[in-house]
Amino acid sequence: MKRNNIVLAITGASGAIYGLKLGRELLISGVHLTILISATGFQVIYEETGLDLKGGSGGVQQALESFFRPEPGQLDYYTADDFFAPVASGSSAPDAMFICPCSMGTLSRIASGNSGTLLERCADVMIKERRPLALVPRETPLSEIHLDNMLKLSRLGVRMVPAMPAFYHRPESVDDLVNFVVGKVLDSLGVENGLYKRWRG
Repeated sequence: MKRNNIVLAITGASGAIYGLKLGRELLISGVHLTILISATGFQVIYEETGLDLKGGSGGVQQALESFFRPEPGQLDYYTADDFFAPVASGSSAPDAMFICPCSMGTLSRIASGNSGTLLERCADVMIKERRPLALVPRETPLSEIHLDNMLKLSRLGVRMVPAMPAFYHRPESVDDLVNFVVGKVLDSLGVENGLYKRWRG
């Protein structure tokens, strides 16, 4: 299914590489991509990948463009407190939103309707406007609180795509494992991709 305006949110759960790979694949597919990053998301991106996103809104925008190499005008970044961003309003809701990876704290706030940041507000918009929203939770073990929150959101139509790589395709590298997860995430909202070998029996 063709989706033209997509939001990618990256939170402070481990697995920043999933979010960065997802962003690259979405841009390659030709969509307009809005990126939102939580405060701890910046920290985890740096600790796990070495990508240093600093310098206020303009600096982060430039760093993301340098990393992703999008087409002109294809990528937007908004700060966590920018509630004047288009994605904060139901009247200009994106076609789809991915939160990858999604921390349990972010998941909990979304499940309770606690929109304290632009990221959480955008997720709230997706739910109230009944637009496609996929979360990639990354935590183990899962507590009853985590499971209750996931079930609550799932019943509202939110797709839960845990970062669980498979092995039937005989991965030979970390990239193979990452590609499998990101491919499944894209599948969840109908975005075509060829990131992993599909089961043929």
